Amino acid sequence: MRSLHLDADNPAAPLVTRDLPRAPLGPTALRVRVHAVSLNRRDLMIRAGTYPVPPTPGVVPLSDGAGEVVEVGRAVTRFAIGDRVTSCYFPQWIDGRLSLAQAMQQAGCSLPGWLADEVVAEEQAVLAMPDHLGFDEAATLPCAGLTAWNGLTGGRPVRAGSTVLTLGAGSIAVFAIQFAKALGARVIATTSSDDKAARLASLGADEVLNYRQSVDWDREVLRLTGGRGADHVIEAIGPATLERSLRCAAWDADIGLMGVFGGDDSRFDPRAFSGRVLTLRRIAVGSRSDFEAMNRLIAAHRLRPVIDRVFPVEEAEAAYRHLADSAHLGKVVIRVAG
Repeated sequence: MRSLHLDADNPAAPLVTRDLPRAPLGPTALRVRVHAVSLNRRDLMIRAGTYPVPPTPGVVPLSDGAGEVVEVGRAVTRFAIGDRVTSCYFPQWIDGRLSLAQAMQQAGCSLPGWLADEVVAEEQAVLAMPDHLGFDEAATLPCAGLTAWNGLTGGRPVRAGSTVLTLGAGSIAVFAIQFAKALGARVIATTSSDDKAARLASLGADEVLNYRQSVDWDREVLRLTGGRGADHVIEAIGPATLERSLRCAAWDADIGLMGVFGGDDSRFDPRAFSGRVLTLRRIAVGSRSDFEAMNRLIAAHRLRPVIDRVFPVEEAEAAYRHLADSAHLGKVVIRVAG
């Protein structure tokens, strides 16, 4: 069984390919033939040594994967051979609030990830794919898709007629546009280029602001909403934009902070909170129960994730570099099996 691993002494070094014997299967475990995995920004941070959770030396990377069940333990009840499943970012977080102990157990970091021909996973740690999606598409959902979903529904849920503001053209923002439109919201998006603006508009964004041309994009959001501001803000950039996000948020807005923010020398004026009673939530992906709710919406609306490029597993390092270049729009996928 082939698997790719981070170098045990230097995670930034090239990935190490190993051919290992099949892992034993416990009574409530599944053996999954992996078809596809996708990359997230956190995977770059893990290799760079800047991620807050230290990786297990030599771990199999990547939290997001999709595949087919090829063997089941004797006590498995949730799945059968042939079922198509996806991974969970936090395999132990089934429902309710996220505990610190659950947060420290992450696939592709402290726990083995999915960049392998096969994985063994507990039946509680995977879930069924939406029927209309292929493996490449389903592999994009566990982190970026679920984070966007949690940002829209985990606090005060988005309702028809709400205004949602998304920042940038990263994968979380792209998913948020698709989900928000399916929920009946109006979407105002920001991005850095006219080309990306056209792509976001084609995904359903009602208005797209090029923040390189509209420097005071927060004022433009207020203008577009008749002075009310955005009811929900998907803040996936961080300190550099948070103050402006607050200034164009509605009186009772829900703001979701997403991603792992690095150092930033921008100064934040706390007066941006003045005159508003809003909710600021730090979001860490979501539970399996959240994932199942998201998949119901995806299935009902037959939504399809946006994929920028698919790499063969032999070009896994090139996939990492492509993500790091930040020129993509949509998810970067590695196809492990045809």
